Amino acid sequence: MAKKSTGREYVWLQCTESNDLNYRTQINLKGGMPEKLKEGLMKFSPRLRKHTLHKIKRK
Repeated sequence: MAKKSTGREYVWLQCTESNDLNYRTQINLKGGMPEKLKEGLMKFSPRLRKHTLHKIKRK
């Protein structure tokens, strides 16, 4: 039985200060990417121990 295509893609969130790939998330390919993800998200960076801007990085 074949798996259905869900129209979603996994992307990594990369810290802009330490360049670490800290988080992996799914985005919906249908309807374009939300503006919130294009700008980046404020997420916790374990190495720096503070919240920093994380941008999308596709592998």
